[in-house]
Amino acid sequence: MPSAIVVHPEFEAHWSLAADHARSIWQGQGETEFVRLRAEDRRPVGEVLSAPERVTRLLSMGVPVTEACLNRMPNLKEAAVTDVYGNLPAFEERGIKRIKHLSEGFWGQSVAECGLALTLCALRRIPQLHREIIADQTPWDYNPPGGVGSPGTRAHQYCDDPRFTSGAIEGKRVRVVGAGNIGARYAAFVHMLGADVAAWDPFAPETAFHRAGSRREHHLERLVRDAEIFAPMLPLTDSTEGLVTADLIDALPKGCLVVLVTRANICDMKAVRRRVLADELSLAADVFDVEPLALDDPLLGRHNVVHTPHIAGRTRHANEQWAEMLLAQFSPA
Repeated sequence: MPSAIVVHPEFEAHWSLAADHARSIWQGQGETEFVRLRAEDRRPVGEVLSAPERVTRLLSMGVPVTEACLNRMPNLKEAAVTDVYGNLPAFEERGIKRIKHLSEGFWGQSVAECGLALTLCALRRIPQLHREIIADQTPWDYNPPGGVGSPGTRAHQYCDDPRFTSGAIEGKRVRVVGAGNIGARYAAFVHMLGADVAAWDPFAPETAFHRAGSRREHHLERLVRDAEIFAPMLPLTDSTEGLVTADLIDALPKGCLVVLVTRANICDMKAVRRRVLADELSLAADVFDVEPLALDDPLLGRHNVVHTPHIAGRTRHANEQWAEMLLAQFSPA
């Protein structure tokens, strides 16, 4: 069953490892032609394959497939195409099976793990301490003022900021908005570490909550009332933009940690900024309302903010999952 993969650099600007992983899978199954175009090459698939008439399985990544291409591919049975002019009804007319990604699950694990990592870093102030001990030995001194111990002050190996949620995840009240590919994974991670987890998602099935070890909360306004860690984890759509309103942000208990790894603007970011800058909330964020953040943005470098530059989703694992989940839908070679 001859297969073909054609990829353009425009696609690889987003998914730089997926094409080579797909090639390794299909070449392990049999004859596969692999074509990587140059950036200036805008030819469609039918003009770049050496023997298009033999191809039965096609993966086209950022390279257009026209009706003329299909005329040159009479044996094509299945195709996954990320760039199709006019969605080509000719696929259906010719009985060619169009294969598409069923969900965004391919990056769910990477994003959820990044959310967990940011949570741990914020709870223990890991980035701040890492930066501080490079330039100064003061952080190594855990002696309380005057050398006399007192409740809640510095002590041996203790340097948490008591104004904010800190320490271990175990026992913390973690409240998650969204029980989909990312939110459910994050909920499962913190549940495994001993957190008390509740989640809100009116569209998720009951099984999503049970599998994640979370209690289902039916009212978003109740979810925020007792949160020690608040993690809104939804995609940004017309219906989710601003879903977590200023009133909900203001209802978060003082000291709560807010974790942002999907899209920042599902929250009222003016309210988030206001409360973070007032030292009422701490923030662990991979995504922001403005990207990139200006070097003088007041969120940068704060004692109550942990930040990364929108890196959560495109790991090697996510690239490979992108290819594996797509190719799994093709008929076996």
